[in-house]
Amino acid sequence: MLVVAVLVQSAATTGCWSATPAGTPGDGIGIKLLDAPTNRRDDPRAKTYIVDFLPPGSVIRRRVEIRNTTDEAKSVEVYAGAADIQDAKFTVGDNRAHNELSSWVSFDRTQVDLSAHGTTTVLATITVPAQATGGEQYAAIWAQVAAPPSGPGTVRMVNRVGVRIYLSVGPGGEPRSDFEIESLTPARTADGRPEVLAQVHNTGGRAVDVSGSLVLSDGPGGLRAGPFPVSVGKTIEPGGTAQVSVLLDRSLPDGPWKTELSLTSGLINRTATAVITFPSSPGVGEPVVPQLPYSTVLLAGLLAAACTALLWIGIRSWRRRRERARLDQ
Repeated sequence: MLVVAVLVQSAATTGCWSATPAGTPGDGIGIKLLDAPTNRRDDPRAKTYIVDFLPPGSVIRRRVEIRNTTDEAKSVEVYAGAADIQDAKFTVGDNRAHNELSSWVSFDRTQVDLSAHGTTTVLATITVPAQATGGEQYAAIWAQVAAPPSGPGTVRMVNRVGVRIYLSVGPGGEPRSDFEIESLTPARTADGRPEVLAQVHNTGGRAVDVSGSLVLSDGPGGLRAGPFPVSVGKTIEPGGTAQVSVLLDRSLPDGPWKTELSLTSGLINRTATAVITFPSSPGVGEPVVPQLPYSTVLLAGLLAAACTALLWIGIRSWRRRRERARLDQ
């Protein structure tokens, strides 16, 4: 979900409901996605955002519910706006900025009047042109309220809440979604807090919204700590990389520690384990390549053994054939 108070503040939230910040003009409007594709019923991202893959010429319809949580009636505008991924953030355009995807979105109503504590449902239709550009595109569905200027020379305040759209377009099947944790780096902030920095690479063809937590174990004296949440979730474009950080408790000793970072995006879960020691003073340590999971090491060993066995069988078979050919001469 997206929350933007134009000229006041901008933020992104997650969960079923998105609402404008309290205490701002036009506050108390929330929006919620009601529909998700049947093939994504278990994907938590698809319950919050519009995440889909469509071939050119397709049409989908999604309902959003808009709620007024205030004690007074509100007039709400509904429209689609441009968005993009920049610096590992889902970034929305100013005002009514448009892009290709936002131009494909239409509504059964673009203006709704809500009574105090009232709710309503708006139907959004996304029509992908037959000649649409392939690849993943981003936009947002907005519900917006505006407060008139409080006096001459004052600024008109606008608040809006929205639902993100991640739409991949192309023929054939949907691009694979995946990411990997490439390294874990111990660090210490300027104010003395230990921190773990993780380099995350989106190896798939869809954007990922990465969040998660970190656990420390096998520390000095057998200490264990956590879980510690990832400081800020990241949205990483296909092929992109981003640094995910986890701030820890100031009282933790330097280590060494066994560090286990678990990250998730939708149905994708990845875990990285490494032994690290935090710098004793502010700064950044050396990156550590995560250890391969035991199951991966075991599978690699079994594959290597199987390849060796097949090679040996092939050599023995070739030797027998050669020996028979020699005897037949």
